[in-house]
Amino acid sequence: MKTYYQSPIGLICIREQDGYITSVILVDKQENTEQTETPLLEKAVAQLKEYFEGKRKYFDLPLKQQGTDFQKKAWDYLSAIPYGKTVSYKQEATAIGSPKGCRAVGGANGKNNIAIIVPCHRVVNEGGKLGGYAYGIDIKKYLLNLEAKHA
Repeated sequence: MKTYYQSPIGLICIREQDGYITSVILVDKQENTEQTETPLLEKAVAQLKEYFEGKRKYFDLPLKQQGTDFQKKAWDYLSAIPYGKTVSYKQEATAIGSPKGCRAVGGANGKNNIAIIVPCHRVVNEGGKLGGYAYGIDIKKYLLNLEAKHA
């Protein structure tokens, strides 16, 4: 099941499976397939709207995404980064027990399918440079500025 939300950064497709949000991704256009409104998808859209309005700092949604144990560790860490704060790839790698795994952490973060809610945009290069982001540096900058404004 899925629904779409037209956000300030573009069209977001939200997918639900077995009572979990399984992906929140930016898409270029809405697929012609039918979208489904479920209480969970409606809750996800409502929470994303509140986030973009600067009213929500934490998401309260059941999440599940497929990945390796390492990826899941990286994604769990992302979810613990406070709203309005950033950490470096090195800090994340060290925190999950792989101090030399900066590139691996970047790769795991790049495979995160639950954008914004699992906030990989809060990870930057050491020294504060933005680094990469699956949806481009401009969107990463927008999200970080939004959070800084409302922190």
